[in-house]
Amino acid sequence: MFDRRFRLFVRLRSPGFDPGNCLSCSQATGAFMYDAIVVGARISGASVALLLARLGHRVLLVDRARFPSPTSSSTNLIHPPGVHRLREWGVLDRLDGHSIPRITRYRLQSGPVGMEAPLPAVDDVDYALSPPRLALDEALVRCAVDAGVELREETSVQELLRDEDGTVVGVRGTTKGSGRFSERASVVIGADGKNSKVAQLVGAAKYRDQPVLSKSLWTYWDGLPQPSLVRTYRKNRRHPFTWPTHDGLTIVGVAWPTEDFPSPGSDEATDRTVVAALADVDPEFAEQVRDTGRADRWLTGSVPNFLRTPAGPGWALVGDASATRDPITASGITYAVTGGEILAEAVHEGLSGRIPMARALAAYARRRDRLVIDHYDYTRDYARIADHTPEERALIEAMSRSPWHARDMIGLFATVVPPADFYSRANFRALFDYLDDENGLPPKIRLLRWLLHGVPGRPAAPAGLADRLVAASLGPMGDLMLRSARP
Repeated sequence: MFDRRFRLFVRLRSPGFDPGNCLSCSQATGAFMYDAIVVGARISGASVALLLARLGHRVLLVDRARFPSPTSSSTNLIHPPGVHRLREWGVLDRLDGHSIPRITRYRLQSGPVGMEAPLPAVDDVDYALSPPRLALDEALVRCAVDAGVELREETSVQELLRDEDGTVVGVRGTTKGSGRFSERASVVIGADGKNSKVAQLVGAAKYRDQPVLSKSLWTYWDGLPQPSLVRTYRKNRRHPFTWPTHDGLTIVGVAWPTEDFPSPGSDEATDRTVVAALADVDPEFAEQVRDTGRADRWLTGSVPNFLRTPAGPGWALVGDASATRDPITASGITYAVTGGEILAEAVHEGLSGRIPMARALAAYARRRDRLVIDHYDYTRDYARIADHTPEERALIEAMSRSPWHARDMIGLFATVVPPADFYSRANFRALFDYLDDENGLPPKIRLLRWLLHGVPGRPAAPAGLADRLVAASLGPMGDLMLRSARP
């Protein structure tokens, strides 16, 4: 509390500060009770509330649940960008009652070829974590409360308050036990999930949307060896996955394209379905699964894919309310944390009077797009779970031989490496230097390599043609590659 007040004091005393323009002083003038009202107290909402409170702002955080509270199925994986922030904020310190192993390597196996690499670091964090979701939600909420956030549990928002210009200036709803309430704030933030009430009330448009692309079955398994490794597979339009999670448990699951998802049956029938899929890609691991035991019921994961307009007059969206994508890249928690951070930075700019709030929220919308759109397209493409072609497998094998391509491909999946950095002309041209001739190459790959090396005296045109041919096999990411600079 002292630290928060000290920062506010420094800001109030800083050169050029004008109290008349500072919305953080609104409680002194009586215009607003709060600087920000955050609707939804899960990962993204608790993150933005925590950060705004630490910056000296008065924040009301509301949620329909009472914490600790279970949430819908979540595979819990947090990639290095999310781990880095949660560690810096002190949230991970509240999880020390659990055994949570560090995951330092990711593997992709596609039929007979595969690659494995260590995770690229974000500052000094080169590992992922998979903590218990119930404990993570509780830790974030309690960190926010300790920072000065006012938490109202079992509270539902039904309406938004607006001024004469239509700008959102507050919320109206009900709290269990005390009935209806109405509160005003400089900004209202919707962090209330893919079915966001705030998004509905402001009419936030969806775009680049697609229906559910894949469905998965997953659960916790007990007694398995726990290497520091995320393993994913691709074969016969199935995507098995597994990694160590918390307290000696392992996540085991399989995803299918929506149209191939097996009819749900008993847990024992699902055991057989999942073990059969694992046996097809990793017989040794499947045998270990058979010899140990399931520790929980089977869960089903599937979500639609969409982006929403993330901000408008007096309001903003964050987390799944802002952008929901297929869970196959396990990026939801990581983007909830990073999105909460960039929204808190933008709202702080507006509340402090450095720039008008409208400009701050517009800047947030642009940063949100830069943060998520390319990886959103990558995730949608990945979620189709199409078997890799012989040409794609040749390139995967080449990545495994490269000193950096495998690491960067793993970093792409883990949201560390931006898709635009990986899917570039230069990166894919360099990849062709690592092709393996010993076992033979698909004819198309041989042709592409010849074109990339160029025809003597006329290197540019053939190389450009090769770029277009490579891009044609990369789906949405091919367009990204062609937008990159020609070496």
